[in-house]
Amino acid sequence: MKNVIFAGVGGQGVILASKILMEVAMNAGYDVKESEVHGMAQRGGSVDCNVRYGEKVHSPLIPRAGADYIVSLELLETMRKMEYLAPEGTLIVNREKVDPAPVQTGAMQYPADIEEWVKEHVPGSVFLDTAGALKEAGSKKALNIVMLGVLSNYLEFTEEQWAAGIRSLVKEKFVDMNIKAFTLGRGLKA
Repeated sequence: MKNVIFAGVGGQGVILASKILMEVAMNAGYDVKESEVHGMAQRGGSVDCNVRYGEKVHSPLIPRAGADYIVSLELLETMRKMEYLAPEGTLIVNREKVDPAPVQTGAMQYPADIEEWVKEHVPGSVFLDTAGALKEAGSKKALNIVMLGVLSNYLEFTEEQWAAGIRSLVKEKFVDMNIKAFTLGRGLKA
């Protein structure tokens, strides 16, 4: 069984990324379960999705230290999900920072040393600068698909399977841009 957590903030497309992975895994014949949390997502709050797939999946929830992969679309959200990463798991992190409300109001400061701490404590961590890929894709809203492209390098599905998943869940007028973003993500290096 594979366990994947997507983490980010409202508006980053975390839920769509998880739905595409679910679609690809189901079409490949796997049993798939998903759980999502998006309470204050519309106000920039935390959003996360657990996706589990395998021959038979009994629960949608990934236990602590059980995630094979955590895909974090925002730097601080990485820290919120660390306890779920398996000891041999891979952490895929976008370096982008989105200030939470307490930082925006000046009540707190955004932690300055997240990347250094993670690199020191998580050997399987991959940090990415996605700005160039997003510019080439033509939209900052394609971040979720760029990150899905990065994740795809670690999973067993073909590019054709991923493209079919994108086509089935993305509005037709955005399909080409999203497939381009996915391809850029597949080629993105840490």
